Amino acid sequence: MKDYIIITDSCCDLTPTLADNADLTVIPLIVTTEGREYRNMLDGSEIDLKAFYDKLRAGATATTSAINPDVFTSVFEDALKAGKDILYLAFSSGLSSTYHASTIAADELKEKYPDSKIYCVDSLAASMGQGLLVYLAAEKKKGGATIEEVRDFVEQNKLNLCHWFTVDDLNHLKRGGRVSATTALVGTMLNIKPI
Repeated sequence: MKDYIIITDSCCDLTPTLADNADLTVIPLIVTTEGREYRNMLDGSEIDLKAFYDKLRAGATATTSAINPDVFTSVFEDALKAGKDILYLAFSSGLSSTYHASTIAADELKEKYPDSKIYCVDSLAASMGQGLLVYLAAEKKKGGATIEEVRDFVEQNKLNLCHWFTVDDLNHLKRGGRVSATTALVGTMLNIKPI
């Protein structure tokens, strides 16, 4: 059996220690605030996470960017050159184009490396929901599961994973186009925190 690596993106919100112990490769998404781009590193090394959220609470705006196919090509090709197959577990396609970008890179590289396996799986999750799925996949790999067995495990279990989140401020959802200005105003006045 050929060795393989599990790759995910920083939306998994795992701690750096957990990611290292699980032997994961984590590709950072990009966050832009106050005119500057930062890689969303799990350890907060490019932008301190507390400082970032303090800026948001103070009214700063932030945007995120999906990982582009060129970044995937570079990371994937490094693994392929090292003789490893790839299982990429992606941030939800319902929230980002990151998964789609990974499939573009994978399709191109499959032509160049026809004897290698590259599987991209849409986790349909984000944050710690994605992180849990990635962690469980890494545990399966440590237990000796093949790349196909881990891929199939993720595919079979992603629809059974429930993760919930709430927001403290509806204005962030308004800026991101998730709720209307009226909904944000009324919800904020009534101190509604949607789940």
